[in-house]
Amino acid sequence: MRTQRERMLAGEPYDPADPQLVAERRRARDLCRDYNASGSGETERRAALLRELIPDSGANPTIEPPFFCDYGGHISLGDDVFLNFDCVILDVAPVRIGSHVLFGPGVHVYAATHPMDADERRSGLESGRPVTIGDDVWIGGGTIVCPGVRIGDRAVIGAGSVVTRDIPADVFAAGNPCRVIRRIEKSPPGD
Repeated sequence: MRTQRERMLAGEPYDPADPQLVAERRRARDLCRDYNASGSGETERRAALLRELIPDSGANPTIEPPFFCDYGGHISLGDDVFLNFDCVILDVAPVRIGSHVLFGPGVHVYAATHPMDADERRSGLESGRPVTIGDDVWIGGGTIVCPGVRIGDRAVIGAGSVVTRDIPADVFAAGNPCRVIRRIEKSPPGD
């Protein structure tokens, strides 16, 4: 029989009150609390806390406190990622963030979801769907990225957007719900 953690990571309904999951979330919250309380001059301590919270981090991640997540261990960060103040990542399913990605302040990424049917919701079970953000993506402040979304490489998401479906590469997209506004053309050399 699969554990609740295995069910969670497989995107199946799972019980979030499972003792193992509760302990893992408590550990992540303790690490987030310590990270958020660290001073900007505590570079080595902050880096060590971040490696413990998000072991799958590339080179040079910068996460401005406060930062909050459910588990941390289900988040993957590429190289040179910058997450601005008040970022929240609900990582009940894998959340993959590519290299050279920029988040404005208040960006929330939700891999967690709940049943649409009220009777099923009352059961207390929930599930998750992976979120993937490609390389060189810029997500404007106050944006919400919903469960199961994929954002393509080099996309720019306008501030305050609610991303409910996949966004292709090389586009500017914005709004609620977020939709493609236009393609992004590469600047000629020297511009």
